Amino acid sequence: MPGKITTGGRSLQYTWVSSAGGPLLVAPQSALSLWSGADSTDGPVESWEDYGRACAIDGYVGVVAIGQRQALVLGDEPAMTTYLSSERLFLRWAAAYEEDDLVSAARRAVRDGVDWDADDDVRWVVDGPVVLFDSAWPGAELEPNNHLVINLCPGEYRVRATYSADGDNWMVLVQLQPVS
Repeated sequence: MPGKITTGGRSLQYTWVSSAGGPLLVAPQSALSLWSGADSTDGPVESWEDYGRACAIDGYVGVVAIGQRQALVLGDEPAMTTYLSSERLFLRWAAAYEEDDLVSAARRAVRDGVDWDADDDVRWVVDGPVVLFDSAWPGAELEPNNHLVINLCPGEYRVRATYSADGDNWMVLVQLQPVS
């Protein structure tokens, strides 16, 4: 289980995954060993194996192949990210003073209706549980305290994203909708 992050001396209730500066990846648990991450940091980032493919995604979300499976890339900013299962929502922390306020603002935004970005709307197929982690890491060697396993039902999902602000709470929302 990932370790607890603290902010302002308080332990956070949710498990947040961070990045060293690049995009986060949500990969099928069944294909983790096929993700090489940034095998080598020689040359331009585009040549850093799988990590370069993740960095090439433009916008908040995109999909890359891992063998015969697909991984979801959470791009744009290296924001701390968690998953709110009841909303099927990746919550990316852009700015906030308190975790509880940020989570409440995200839930309120989804409940009240979000204007999803038309450019950030992709289809993603999963075969079961997925893992959220820093795309620079090889899938077979995940950081012990910086990943999150998410139990998803196998199937196709519509993935939509947008930036949202609610007072001092700034966030990127990425929602999964099962496709019938």
